[in-house]
Amino acid sequence: MKIIKVFIALLGVVTTYAQNKKNQDTTKIHHIEEVVVTSNKIETKKIETPVAISKLTEKKIEETKATAIYELVNKTSGVLMTNLGNEQHSMSIRQPMTTNAYFLYLEDGLPIRPLGVFNHNALLEINQFNLQSIEVVKGPVSSLYGPEAVGGAINLISKRPSNKPELKLGYQGDQFNFNRFQAMGSGTIGKLGYHIAGITTIQKKGWMTYSDYDKYNINGRLDYTFNPNHKLIATVFYGQYYTQMSGSVNEQDFYERTYQSQTNFAYRKSNALRTKLAYELNWNKDAMSSLTVFMRDNQLGQNPSYAIRVSEDKKNAKGEINANNFTSYGILGQHTQKMNWFNTTLVGGILFDRSPIDYQAYQIDLKPILKPGTTIVSQYEFITERPDIRLKVYNGTIYNYAVFAQVKTMPVKNITLTLGGRYDKMNLEYYNDISKKNGAKDYNQFTFKAGMNYNPLKILGFYANYAQGFSPPSVSTIFEIKAGTGGKTGIPAEFNYDLKSALFYNYEVGGWLSLIKNTLKIDYSLYYMEGKNELINTRLVDNSTDYRSAGKTSHKGIELGLNYEISKSVNIRIGGAYSEHKFVEFEFPEKSLEGIRNLNDKEMPSAPRWITNSELSYYPKWLPNFRISTEWQYVSSFFQDQINTVKYQGYNVLNGRIGYKIKGIEAYLNIINLTDKLYAYNVSRGNSSKSSANYTVAAPRTFVFGIQYNLSL
Repeated sequence: MKIIKVFIALLGVVTTYAQNKKNQDTTKIHHIEEVVVTSNKIETKKIETPVAISKLTEKKIEETKATAIYELVNKTSGVLMTNLGNEQHSMSIRQPMTTNAYFLYLEDGLPIRPLGVFNHNALLEINQFNLQSIEVVKGPVSSLYGPEAVGGAINLISKRPSNKPELKLGYQGDQFNFNRFQAMGSGTIGKLGYHIAGITTIQKKGWMTYSDYDKYNINGRLDYTFNPNHKLIATVFYGQYYTQMSGSVNEQDFYERTYQSQTNFAYRKSNALRTKLAYELNWNKDAMSSLTVFMRDNQLGQNPSYAIRVSEDKKNAKGEINANNFTSYGILGQHTQKMNWFNTTLVGGILFDRSPIDYQAYQIDLKPILKPGTTIVSQYEFITERPDIRLKVYNGTIYNYAVFAQVKTMPVKNITLTLGGRYDKMNLEYYNDISKKNGAKDYNQFTFKAGMNYNPLKILGFYANYAQGFSPPSVSTIFEIKAGTGGKTGIPAEFNYDLKSALFYNYEVGGWLSLIKNTLKIDYSLYYMEGKNELINTRLVDNSTDYRSAGKTSHKGIELGLNYEISKSVNIRIGGAYSEHKFVEFEFPEKSLEGIRNLNDKEMPSAPRWITNSELSYYPKWLPNFRISTEWQYVSSFFQDQINTVKYQGYNVLNGRIGYKIKGIEAYLNIINLTDKLYAYNVSRGNSSKSSANYTVAAPRTFVFGIQYNLSL
């Protein structure tokens, strides 16, 4: 409690300082036009980019000292990355909180996973100690990056070799037995630059039962500069991850703060390897080409808690054990050409990606253990594995061919026009071992983008854009056996071969404003996005799941970001968004709830209308290298089910961070959930009146302490 009082006292000092600040501030604060790379695949001024894009800088990453990526990404207005425990996550960017393939995760501009093998947990394979910056694009960018870049894209930009030798060593821990060790070395010897960063994470006996996890990541990079115009870059990432999957808790345990997992057998484990070799050639000051060859190898095995299905009478339950593996080989070629004609820049490229895949899943039998006198499941007891009941067994190869181009031109002063397009062809050749049949599926799509920036003043700018996005169904969903077929039903197994690509059409306007000698910066965006054939999964009466890509949805909202440097000592950041996500036209399957035939005009579940994340930071002049900040996260109420019968009230939560550097040594303390509030990141339930709520519970107040040694020669 004393530490919390110190936070409050220091925040009082901040407020007093701000209120008594003199009218004439002679402090010079230099404004640098922010440069981003994700929106155009090349370095571009943000004010010449007709999209909503935010950049989390190296300074912000260093000060946050995040134990998981969501602590950083959620600082972006309109973005809510849901913490599912032990770095597992779902995402909300112009979409409800979802695990669907509507977000593209990039590492230095390359997708972390190949097309068709989306995993909503992909960002747990990232090494936080290797991040230079993070760029978040809101809205579709399929015209440059292809499928899945619908709600948005997150590009994690890695550190480069430093000019002078650097060494960093660090430790993080908390009172719940979380421990992380991290190290980084970087430098340049002659023409060769090197960088290596690694982390080891170990958690045992945490605040939630059955929530141990281990994570080992290492990144390496070599840059060889032949001369200023020729450069070769080689990178490698290897990661191992294992976690017990504690899953969600029931309503009674949630409100009683009984952090008791319903399983003691669920797990997730993965091994990931990513390598690339890139050659960059500057033909002259106006022309640059690059050629990148890459390889991705991923092995994922799990006994997932989310796959548990309990019978309506609560007497039986079943789950599954599955393995999903792929090895991906690809090549990306890109050329950038600048022309004097209307200050035009042309970016074009081609992509080829070949990804052999295999998937196996079989049933496990479980026994529900109920709380005395109730129908609430307290625990699931593992009975036996059933490899004889195969749920999915297939292998195949995914081919992705793509060609893209984008042109940016300035026909008149202060106006920048951007046009872009991309054609993707996804070909899946497969063998389905359940049906004993070979086959092929094709998903082809052209996506287009058109945008304009108008910057009439140095302190004021506007933009407008129209962008298309698409996402083919994930391969694992295609081979899901349809409810009521296969197994003991007597009906031959049917699969989701009829699933279509989800299509999205986004209309957007926005702008930026810089005032008070560039110390007050405001950006905003308004969007309306139509969805067609969006993948919807519906829990049926028998507790099975039906997948459909049909009907229409709408997504609209307003996003606002404000950053005010009151002085060199005080900074305020405010970010927020109001959004509505609705079913426009969607028919229920025949086996769904009686009397309810469609979801027309209903709000989508897990879709809070209001999301805000704001922060107040203080850097006292009287104590150099000291920092303290408090962060406020607000999520409004949202529906738990598709038929809009039950809401979760949402939450307010405060976080605090404090740090001090002295002679290359930095000590810090983060207090996550400052007031020890009881809340859940997400709450979901089926559409039946007998369905019970599942709470993805947030951690109680957590003290994250750490020390880091920084040496630069």
